[in-house]
Amino acid sequence: MKKDKQLKDQDRREFIKKSTLIGAGVAASTLATAEVIADSGETVEPTRSKGYHVTQHVLDYYKSASV
Repeated sequence: MKKDKQLKDQDRREFIKKSTLIGAGVAASTLATAEVIADSGETVEPTRSKGYHVTQHVLDYYKSASV
């Protein structure tokens, strides 16, 4: 029984390590994309659809928020 518990604990640790690495990768790619959008200097024409819109004030925010 002790072996089973050790295996479960080891599996749990591996899962947490992998989840952390995947989360860091997703965060890094999101930040890199935001920097590319902010550095491009392109203006995006507003559309009439609902949802998220990249406008000049959003691009200005991305520039000011980059560290």
